Amino acid sequence: MITSFFSLTIYPAYWYSQTLRLRPLNTEILENIAWIVARFILTVVVYFTAGMARCHPLQRLTSPSRHVSLLIHLAGILSFAASFKYLAGWETPMSAAFGGHFQFLTIIGLALALCTFVVGFLADITLSPQLFELKNILSVCSAPLEVLISILYWGLCAIDKSLVFPPEFQLDFLPDFGFHAAPALFLAIDLALLSPPWTIHGYSALALSEFLACLYWFWVEYCYSRNGWYPYPIFDILSTWQRALLFTFSASLMTGSTMILKWTYGKINGIEEYKKDAVADPAGVREKRE
Repeated sequence: MITSFFSLTIYPAYWYSQTLRLRPLNTEILENIAWIVARFILTVVVYFTAGMARCHPLQRLTSPSRHVSLLIHLAGILSFAASFKYLAGWETPMSAAFGGHFQFLTIIGLALALCTFVVGFLADITLSPQLFELKNILSVCSAPLEVLISILYWGLCAIDKSLVFPPEFQLDFLPDFGFHAAPALFLAIDLALLSPPWTIHGYSALALSEFLACLYWFWVEYCYSRNGWYPYPIFDILSTWQRALLFTFSASLMTGSTMILKWTYGKINGIEEYKKDAVADPAGVREKRE
């Protein structure tokens, strides 16, 4: 695009500027100059209007787009990258152990959020519908997961912060917010304003949540077999069956987060049917009968 911009505007303008030095103005030269200016204006208009791709009719804002959508995704990427930069300089026993910081669900969720926003950012730049669709697929997983992480973290912190962090490794507010609140906020904004409606229903959301819970439980237990301790202090307090109940509860809470996000989408975008489906028919049974 940039190459064609210069070839269509700058080069012809430069050639005519040299021509004007060699001979006086006449009607033909003025017409050609006017033609170059008009072509320049047309090129600029085409370039910037190309940044506004067609969007789903139920979306609040245009996305993929080189305007608001790109700025939101860029802001999210910078926030997530800043958290990872902080993490790189945060020396703890967990960072040197097997699995490193990726023993924590928080960091796994942060990495998935970063991947989601990077794909969304690339979709904004290229206006690729394939990348935009991939971003929306990742969002179905990353957004409810981040909402779950925020609810569990701040809920446990309200009870006793030492359940999730040893006292010597407590975070200051800003990095704490960057790890445990900002990803959920950015992904919720992306869903509400820059995404088409989710078509996932309760049964599918529950199956996805249970699968992720089992996968993370397996990963935590494997890291425990290598390190001899759990990443979260609460896991040491609970017995095996209590941890099973905690993971089951977390999967159910993630499913509920999916339904809440769907309801919020309908509320913000004024879709009454979408709000009712999220509350009255979360499993999609009514839709299947119809």
